Amino acid sequence: MPTPLARKIAALIRVNGPISVTDYFSLCLADPEYGYYKTREPFGLQGDFITAPEISQLFGEMIGIFLIQAWQRHGEPAEINLVEIGPGRGTMMADILRVIAKLAPGFYEGLDVHLVETSERLRKVQGQTLIENKFKIAWHDNFESLPPGFTLLVANELFDAIPIRQFVKTATGFKERLVGLDSEDRLTFAAGIAGLDPELLPSPAQHLPLGTIFEIAPARDAVMQALCTWLRDNGGTALIIDYGTMATGFGDTLQAVRDHAYDPPLAHPGEADITSHVDFEQLARRAVTEGLTVNGLGHQGDFLLALGLAERASALGRDKDSGMQDSIRQDVERLVGAGEGKMGDLFKVLAVSYPKVPIAPFRNRD
Repeated sequence: MPTPLARKIAALIRVNGPISVTDYFSLCLADPEYGYYKTREPFGLQGDFITAPEISQLFGEMIGIFLIQAWQRHGEPAEINLVEIGPGRGTMMADILRVIAKLAPGFYEGLDVHLVETSERLRKVQGQTLIENKFKIAWHDNFESLPPGFTLLVANELFDAIPIRQFVKTATGFKERLVGLDSEDRLTFAAGIAGLDPELLPSPAQHLPLGTIFEIAPARDAVMQALCTWLRDNGGTALIIDYGTMATGFGDTLQAVRDHAYDPPLAHPGEADITSHVDFEQLARRAVTEGLTVNGLGHQGDFLLALGLAERASALGRDKDSGMQDSIRQDVERLVGAGEGKMGDLFKVLAVSYPKVPIAPFRNRD
């Protein structure tokens, strides 16, 4: 049975012809009638996936420690814009603020929290989660409406939800991948006419098999550029965490998740979360182009362990019963481990700053 959004997309295709992967991606998430973020509760056990902050308070606490160090390295400014783009249910920000209030009261006193969130439903959830800090919280529809001033910014699982373009190798070169209809009126992938400049490919493609996919993300690059411009104008550091690759390469990473399981990307539009892997090399390249310092780029597991996750987990489990200690150990393994169902290697962490400051746990880079 096609979803309501599948029927709507099919009607669009019958009238106007196949649509790009970018347009399909956007409709799946943001269609005003049937888009995923309009109709579903994505987060938690009752949703379709669980993000790192929902797994354990340890994740947000380590981000808080990183932000304290960034604040210190920037000279402990008296006024701070603490920004999160796409704050989910507010869980990570609550954990961050608890750590900052405890370990750096001067930082907490001077900060204002700015949440970039377009969903009114999620704003209400965030307001409840952050009720203890309600006088410090402001919401924004977009990045451009933030107040000027020194900024520390966090974006966890933001870029994977920004649409991509896909190109598929054909006998006549890479052509844009489209979503059309098959002979039974079902959504299917097809190659279009628009080609790709070979200069954009990470390596020569003559030996790659037909059907090879290459992805680019102009919309992600535009968001990264805006973020970098903001930091260059106001000063500060951004921390970006997402699943993706360290180096630009070939491959089809478009994927959907429904009820905590992978789902074919065309199977349930509007009823499954759709994402793709983030090209962190491109994000870092954009930061350098915009004049920012790349503090570091690495795996989430290494980042969290270097900030003291294991020690904090040990302290959290002290004097707890064996069941609670086992639960904490399992949470740690999921956050820092490698392999199926674990985030330590799959997720990457990128930190960028202006002006140039060294921030632990990264080594200073030129």
